[in-house]
Amino acid sequence: MLIDPRDSLLSSYDYELPEACIAQRPLEPRHAARLLMVEPEAGCRDRQVWDLLEELKPGDLLVVNDTRVLRARLQVRRAGGGLGELLVLEPQGQGQWLCLARPAKRLRPGDSIALVADGEPDLPLQVLAVEESSGGRLIQFPPECIDAASLEPLLLRYGVMPLPPYIHQQDESDNARYQTCFASKPGAVAAPTAGLHLSEELLAALTQKGIERASVTLHVGLGTFRPVETEDLSQLELHSEWVEVSEALVQAVAACRKRGGRVIAVGTTSVRSLEGVAALHGGVLQPFRGPVNLVIQPGFCFAVVQGLLTNFHLPKSSLLLLVSALIGRERLLQLYQHAITAGYRFYSYGDAMWIPPECSRQP
Repeated sequence: MLIDPRDSLLSSYDYELPEACIAQRPLEPRHAARLLMVEPEAGCRDRQVWDLLEELKPGDLLVVNDTRVLRARLQVRRAGGGLGELLVLEPQGQGQWLCLARPAKRLRPGDSIALVADGEPDLPLQVLAVEESSGGRLIQFPPECIDAASLEPLLLRYGVMPLPPYIHQQDESDNARYQTCFASKPGAVAAPTAGLHLSEELLAALTQKGIERASVTLHVGLGTFRPVETEDLSQLELHSEWVEVSEALVQAVAACRKRGGRVIAVGTTSVRSLEGVAALHGGVLQPFRGPVNLVIQPGFCFAVVQGLLTNFHLPKSSLLLLVSALIGRERLLQLYQHAITAGYRFYSYGDAMWIPPECSRQP
């Protein structure tokens, strides 16, 4: 496959987005969001997510990410009485968690702080250390909070949903709406946003039509949304992400291929999970639990994924590179320009794009 040299430059993935295009609240019902359907040769159709039902065929396999978003944003009171904020990221053992902190300079190793929330007693914590690479803080939580499952009850009492910073409105409805209908395994600090469009009604209709569904787990971290800063993309390295591919998922993919169905990823996290694990095993999907670190950009050959349901992504992001690998950078940016002109809503609570297998640039 010939690669345009511009595909290897970060600046080639920039575009101008009016602030009014950034969705502040989700649409109801979930499947009412608009869907930009990509046509095989050129052009596109403006539809709704519900119309995905017409595009998928009996025997196709939808692969969704079943991670559950933690209420990971916490308010703390410092020893001097001032307030701060923690964003819980990763367990470090023995009830210690890596957190981003604001104001970070006011949270020093050795400081005693307390979680605060309406209707809850203050809960004492301690700042243990500074984590140099992220600028975060190592925080001592109760020692029984060793993983996401054991920390989640505390977060349900004290925390709020960690909506992205470009969303300026938040209320109690986000506790349900910033989760997919199939979220089951706690651990993410951001939602796998393409999955937010799949309502219970649409999922039931897809099942009725004979479309199968299987789950992968990738706990979405902040690194997913961090801007790429490497202009020469041949030198790009991304953070690793914890992924679980089960034996049941491997068998579901194999059965789909055997019956002539198509493997459709719901969101870029499903793509990264499937392709990242396959890349570790010579292009063959196998059961796996552990970290995956894979850069997907133009020139990448997909081993598992054939079609994709995805949201509209930030300029110069690794997610934009990934979708460009499937459909081509120039065409993707043309489609984004159409979406902007047509008034599509962008980012986490925004609209979606459907890229069928026949639109893929893969050989």
